[in-house]
Parts: sequence; C-alpha cells; structure tokens
Amino acid sequence: MLDSRRPLNGPAPAVHTAGRAAPGRLARLAGLCGPAFVVSVAYIDPGNFATDMAGGAQYGTMLLWVIALANVLAMFVQALSAKLGIATGRNLPELCRDQLPRRVSLPLWVQAEVVAAATDLAEFIGGAIALNLLFGVPLLPAAAITAVVSSLLLMLAPRGRRRFEATVAAMLAVVLAGFAYQVLLSGSLAGVAGGFVPRLAGTDSLLLATGIIGATVMPHVVYLHSALTQHQGAHGGPGEDVHREDVRGDVRREAVRASRMDIAVALGTAGLVNMAMLTVAAAAFGGGDPGSLQAIHAGLGQVLGPGAAVAFALALLASGLASSSVGTYAGQVIMAGFLRRRVPLVARRLVTMLPAMAVLAVGVDPTRALVLSQVALSFGIPFALVPLVAFTSSRKLMGDLVNRRLTTVAAVVVAAVISALNGFLLVEVFTG
Repeated sequence: MLDSRRPLNGPAPAVHTAGRAAPGRLARLAGLCGPAFVVSVAYIDPGNFATDMAGGAQYGTMLLWVIALANVLAMFVQALSAKLGIATGRNLPELCRDQLPRRVSLPLWVQAEVVAAATDLAEFIGGAIALNLLFGVPLLPAAAITAVVSSLLLMLAPRGRRRFEATVAAMLAVVLAGFAYQVLLSGSLAGVAGGFVPRLAGTDSLLLATGIIGATVMPHVVYLHSALTQHQGAHGGPGEDVHREDVRGDVRREAVRASRMDIAVALGTAGLVNMAMLTVAAAAFGGGDPGSLQAIHAGLGQVLGPGAAVAFALALLASGLASSSVGTYAGQVIMAGFLRRRVPLVARRLVTMLPAMAVLAVGVDPTRALVLSQVALSFGIPFALVPLVAFTSSRKLMGDLVNRRLTTVAAVVVAAVISALNGFLLVEVFTG
C-alpha cells in the first residue's frame, strides 16, 4: 500500500532484522496475501445486491453460470493488475502518467475521478439504506453516519495496512455469513447444479446476463490492486541481496504466485456471496422482481422471517461501509498516481460524500441512483482495461513477467468483451 511517510515511487523499507530467523516460504507467501480481500469488496457492493437478486427473482437459479463466468473474468483482470504492480514497482495510474502523452493521461485522470465518485455514491447510498432498514434512521443522517464510520476505517489504510485488510476481510465475512444464513433458511440449494448449465430465456434474460457480466469488473479496483502490490517485488527475506537480478526475479515470481492464491480465495469468496444472493432471491421471490433494496428486505421478512431480513440489512451495511472505504482509498491512489498530488484520506472522504448527500437531500430514489452510478462505472471500464493490457504485454516494463502470447490474446478478448457489454448497457440505459 501507499505509505504517506515515503515517496510514491520509492522502494519499500528494508526488512533485514538481525537475529530473526528467515521465514519459511509459506509464511512469506501468507505475508504477501491480503490485497485481494480489499479489492474483493467491490464485487459484493450494494449494486451487486440489486443486480444478483433481480436475476434470482426473475429467472430462479438459471443465471448462476453467468455469475461464475463473471467471477472468472474478474479474477483474470485483477491478476493482471496485481502482476503489473509487482513487476514494475509502480501502479496503473503512475504508469499512465509516465508512459502516455499528457494530452491522454489528463483525460484518463478526469474519467478515473468520475468513476471513483460514482463508486462512492453507490456505497454511501447502500450503507444509508442499510441503517434505515436496521434502525429506522432517515436516509440523509444515515449517509452521514456511513461517512463517519467509513472514515474511521480509512484512517487504518496508510499506516495500518494489515489492520485495514483484516477489517475489510472481516466485513466480507459478515456479508458471507449473512447470506449463508439466508440460504439455510430458504433451503435454496435445490436445483443449484442446473444453474451452471449455460442457457438463457429470451431477450430480457440476455439483458440481465449482460448486466451481471458487464458490471462485474470495477475500474477503480483495477487501478487500486496494482497499488496494493507495487512494493511486493521490491524486497526479499532477511539476508537476501535484492540488487541481484536473479534474487529480484525470484522475489517477484514468488509475489505473483502469492497474489494468485490471494485472488483465488478472496474473489472466490465474493463469487460465493453473489451466488448466494441469487439463490436466496430465487427461493424467496421466484417469478417477480421486488424492484428495490427496501422491497427485497421487506419481502425476505415476509417469506423467510425477520431473521433473514436482519441478516440482509447487516450484510448490506457491511458491504456499504467496506466498499465505501475502498472506493475512497482507490480515489487517493488515482490522484496520487496521475498527478503526483495527494490529500489526506479523510479530507477526500468529506469531498466525495457530498454527491451522495445531495442526491438523498433532493429526494432522488436511492435504488435509481444506484443504477445510474453503475452506468458511470460502465463508462470507465475500457479506460482502465486497455492500458492494463498494453502495459502487461510490454517486455520493457514487465521483464520476465511479461504476458505470454496466449495471455495477451486472452486479455485482449476479455477487455473487448467486457467493454462491449458495458457499451451495450449504456445504449440500453439511454435508449430505453
């Protein structure tokens, strides 16, 4: 992670401690894990709640295969981002600034800031809705409470990397536990296996499947993941001379292996949460879309009992708080990388909360605001994926960690498919 006490492009501090036994390989691999758990909350944010539960309500378990496919695509993209940070020692925004003409990098920064603001809007509103459902707090004060709590979480980020990662992982566990409880109540495991057989049921199901895949990869965490791993290839264990090319190469390859393990566990967990959302909705609302998060909460209470409704609201609250903190942290990485400027995280939080407060103050429907924020995120996808694929395919930047030819081909296909799906979503939103 970025540390306010060292330059943005500076190396991580040395860890050569006299008298300390060299850690085992597994211990060192474990020490490199954690960034993917921070990233994974973007895949279970309040927008996913609405999309996944709409899919389950309308089509039962039929679209489980779509969630599985979307999760695999997300793992692939995040693995590229993590590898970019490890191989270059720089993050994606920094590389955009250094490798691209200023007339290109500045517009990229502007759209990235818009993406970060849209992310915060969705997460604030999700947290506010959860507090309203749990405690009856009006939406505007609930958004302020969400801002305060998520700001406290952000205070861990610059200097307490492990505490921040552990806190975010704990919130991911809360969301997983909430939906596991709902799955048990609903008995919604029946027919799940059939949901992994690829099939659709007409144009409407195609549009919803497109929405699930197209809105899966979040651009702000593509930028963020490379920043969370950018110092992992900078040093080895005690007693290792990291200036030797062979040692440095081994360190980087070990870090890449650790990042893949990290991504598999963290994003695999997020994928299970999304599948649980869909199966719960299939059991509780089969045949009709509730239409809003508040309606989903009420319907779960009626069909599965008050415990399910409380579990849903708690999961939504944990999702909103965690993803809001991560979104603001990503915004800090974006500004620091593109402009070499940084502001205190809490100050940035105060600025980014204003759009959400304004939306709630004027009485805009919260669920509609969530949908529009996802449109903004869709717009930003190509601007993150295209540079990512280009940089990871450059031997000059990546060295021996450059993408293999097959990886590059797959990356181009994935970027094109996700960008096309998001373009399709934008057309559908604006043309009706």
